[in-house]
Amino acid sequence: MAASTITEYDTIAAISTPPGEGAISIVRLSGDEALQIAKNVFSGKDLTKVKSHTINYGHIINPRTKQEIDEVMVSVMKAPKTFTREDVVEINCHGGIVATNEILQLLLSNGARLAEPGEFTKRAFLHGRIDLSQAEAVMDLIRAKTDKSMKVALNQLDGNLSHLIRNLRQDILDVLAQVEVNIDYPEYDDVEEMTTKLLKEKAQDTKKRIKQLLQTAKQGKVLREGLATAIIGKPNVGKSSLLNHLLHEDKAIVTDVAGTTRDVIEEYVNVRGVPLKLVDTAGIRETSDKVEKIGVERSKKAIEQADLVMLVLNQSEPLTAEDQQLIKLTENKKRIVLLNKVDLPSKIDFTQLTEKIGKDELLSVSVLKNEGIDKLEEKIAKLFFGGIENSQTTIMVTNARHIGLLNQAKDSLDAVLSGIEANMPVDLIQIDMTNCWDLLGEITGDSYQDELLTQLFSQFCLGK
Repeated sequence: MAASTITEYDTIAAISTPPGEGAISIVRLSGDEALQIAKNVFSGKDLTKVKSHTINYGHIINPRTKQEIDEVMVSVMKAPKTFTREDVVEINCHGGIVATNEILQLLLSNGARLAEPGEFTKRAFLHGRIDLSQAEAVMDLIRAKTDKSMKVALNQLDGNLSHLIRNLRQDILDVLAQVEVNIDYPEYDDVEEMTTKLLKEKAQDTKKRIKQLLQTAKQGKVLREGLATAIIGKPNVGKSSLLNHLLHEDKAIVTDVAGTTRDVIEEYVNVRGVPLKLVDTAGIRETSDKVEKIGVERSKKAIEQADLVMLVLNQSEPLTAEDQQLIKLTENKKRIVLLNKVDLPSKIDFTQLTEKIGKDELLSVSVLKNEGIDKLEEKIAKLFFGGIENSQTTIMVTNARHIGLLNQAKDSLDAVLSGIEANMPVDLIQIDMTNCWDLLGEITGDSYQDELLTQLFSQFCLGK
């Protein structure tokens, strides 16, 4: 692990709850002077003498003016059994911007320093309470959009991914050590052949396990960031009604007048654990209306950027040239084609339609009558979780940084195997195997650069 440039820690303070009005706000302190600084502004028990992990009633007082700021409950947690492994004090005050900020300013004027974004979690990492992948899972947990994404983040926070990565690293280390022994103390004439075989077997096995992890990356990334889903169709086929139904609220304007959606509307929705970033697009058609024309262009861009397209067709009328244009426009996208308005007599040519679209992409619904929506949700979940038997317990790679490092580690193993095939010297092959070991270490933080920590924790919110 790279040595940290920090030799001692200031006591830090920050507001840990969102700004605004609420029942309570929490101001957090962490560091060697946390108890003393809190004692300086607290009227109640002596916080330096109370038992650890207790909550204490009292008032925050401005020590200079003796003015009472707020009635509070103060939690005292002494090192090392805390999140940061330092002394931690949390002041629970009444929710509200003025009182909360005044308490924070009192702490800062009595010796604390304002925490940087993510600095509490950074200290937990630097003190060895959590590793880097667990630290990143903290932010994933905060940003989780569905119960499944929350469980995946908890899985990573519990250290399951770290445990798997460390096992891989230990296996590589064992092989590298054995290779060194074979080279330094050869007992057999065919030591070169034996060593090469050992490296090849381990490279193949490790590559297989990394590939299994990477197979979860697509689903994991979507669980973390949401599945960009474009609802498209010509005007007045029921796109906005579908959006409103999935959201369970009237977000988009619904009328029988064509062209009422003039822009792209984006909303998140939880569909059986899959976070969909739903994009209701303007109906795509030839139009002379300037504003609608801009909306149509944005709709085409939304299709390009979408992970999933829901193409809505009106089955109560024949396929139009506009419908056929949309079918062609989305033919290379992952899509579900919804035949809406099945409560009305059918006028669509199914033979013509199935020639252009596979039957497994088609789904008949009536958004107005709430028919077939359950099947739509089931189809989305199946499309998304199809390759993963149990998405709640499987270790999933959700983080772009982890995905990149795993791909680089796999490339290093490919270089090991190519080197063996080319009969390269063992000491050169070892370099690539060691590089793989280093790259995996960057996932857990067993090897890291200070610049990485600065960049990573700067993405966290203040007070975390």
